[in-house]
Amino acid sequence: MTGFGGRPGVELVVVVDCSDLDRSAAFWCGVLGYRADPSSSGRYRQLMPETGPGLELLLQRVPELKTTKNRLHLDLRVPDLAAETSRVSAFGARRVTAEPIEEDGWTWHVFADPDGNEFCVLQPPRAPSPEDGQTN
Repeated sequence: MTGFGGRPGVELVVVVDCSDLDRSAAFWCGVLGYRADPSSSGRYRQLMPETGPGLELLLQRVPELKTTKNRLHLDLRVPDLAAETSRVSAFGARRVTAEPIEEDGWTWHVFADPDGNEFCVLQPPRAPSPEDGQTN
């Protein structure tokens, strides 16, 4: 068991409900750079980072459609909001916000995956540079 939880022997896994395992696996693998476990079957599809250990994303096929706002969502923190917005849109993400949201130096858009599950793409505040007149 990998140690991605706070206590020994506890593993943190994020589960995302979906209606189509293949479609959702293709979407999230493309967006996150993950790979689908080929032995996954039935109602579940395990996704793991392409490059090795990391946080597992488990897709769970459910019969009901999403009807209200998520109470939990994923944030993708990226250095270039415009580039990532284009990239996730190419995988089929639907942008929910017309204009970027800005708060405390952070800038982000809210997106929805093919099943309507919301996630955010965020660009962190720009670090001060020497040109800004900041000294250490």
